[in-house]
Amino acid sequence: MPPSSALPPDPYGRVALFIDGSNFYHTVRDLGIPIDYRRLRQYSATRGKLVRANYYTALLETGTPDWLYHLTDGLAYSGYRVVTKPARSYRQHIEDEEGIKQWITETKGNVDIEIAVDMLTLAPYCATLVLFSGDGDFLSVIEAVQHQGCRMGVISSERTSARAI
Repeated sequence: MPPSSALPPDPYGRVALFIDGSNFYHTVRDLGIPIDYRRLRQYSATRGKLVRANYYTALLETGTPDWLYHLTDGLAYSGYRVVTKPARSYRQHIEDEEGIKQWITETKGNVDIEIAVDMLTLAPYCATLVLFSGDGDFLSVIEAVQHQGCRMGVISSERTSARAI
């Protein structure tokens, strides 16, 4: 007879993973731990029936670091669905604390909408969704997924997670 702490073979039912690449990168960097995404996917498959493992990131038109291309290629090879979006650069006029005005160039590549749409699309077919992001913008979609009857897990760190989550 297995010990009482042993989980049944399919404790979380159908499971889907949603990894906000940029946010999760900052989380693991903050914690100082390396992530083996292949093992993460394998481990998740032991907790339930893994139906989807998604990784989302924005890529610069020019200047995207080689390590990010290697990572996304490796993730795709390991069975992840990799969702990329072009990052956009824009110029913004700001004023510093001394009243000096200047133009700065910022680059943004927000994949939150893609993650939210995929979570809401898969929620009816899954028992458990796991979001690897502490971004507070996801609070509404987390609540909507829970309202649909899904168990919701959020993986982040205290420093990189919004208080609301």
